[in-house]
Amino acid sequence: MAELIPFAVPTASDKTLLVWDLNAGPTAEALHRSLSTALSRFGLLHSVRVLPNAAVARPGFYAVVKFYSARDARRAQKACDGRPLVQSAPVKVHLGSRHKAVRHQSLPLNSSRCQELANYYFGFNGWSKRIIKLQELSDVEGREAEALAAPRGKQSVKFLCALEVVLPSYACTSPGVAVVEEPAEELEQGLTALIARRKMAQKLAVQKALSNAFQKLCIVVLESGKIAVEYRPREGAGDAGGEAELQDLIQVSCFAWEQHSQGEEDFRDFNAEEEELGLLERDQP
Repeated sequence: MAELIPFAVPTASDKTLLVWDLNAGPTAEALHRSLSTALSRFGLLHSVRVLPNAAVARPGFYAVVKFYSARDARRAQKACDGRPLVQSAPVKVHLGSRHKAVRHQSLPLNSSRCQELANYYFGFNGWSKRIIKLQELSDVEGREAEALAAPRGKQSVKFLCALEVVLPSYACTSPGVAVVEEPAEELEQGLTALIARRKMAQKLAVQKALSNAFQKLCIVVLESGKIAVEYRPREGAGDAGGEAELQDLIQVSCFAWEQHSQGEEDFRDFNAEEEELGLLERDQP
């Protein structure tokens, strides 16, 4: 049987382990580190939460551990239940309880978690990203001098990023797009703060576009352990199917590519700034 692992926060009960009877001696932070080390050998962990027992119970801790893979969670439960996992006394390890009446909303992983999951299953050299367009949609730069001379309220910077995740071993690409708008610093703080905010908006746009691209991919883990990829395009304005459609999206937003074409000198300056931020790196970050 094949298991599907989406780029989403795991919420299913069969991916959740409950660990009881943890001693009160170590701190919660120490138990967190020990549990993460002990359980990560069974598969990639999404989270480990160590919590104190209820006041009516004896002193100690329990833990909630989430795996990305239900198969990994089952293997960990069978191997660790009734054994001294991180202490001399045995612990109880059970799979999460099933609540059929409760349906959890699937939350997308952020870009950092997406990259962690992709590195684990595809390898560090098994995927890359290619930025198709990174464009400022706000007109902050054009109004800097005017705004400093005559403040007219709060300013903001807006960036659009269109990119694609490339999986060469699977002959698969997944496009992603995001628009990020960040409030600019107060004008009296000067252009330095404005430039810093602009760089932050650039970075956030790339991160959100990368997460958006990964949301259309699903990892397929076969019984043999081999990996496949399923591409699931989603309906919506932000889910274009290729570079041409992403260009159409920019044009629909009334920011035509030709309208915002820059001179050769401006283009070199913009690329130099992207290299400084690491945004032109086509291999994995």
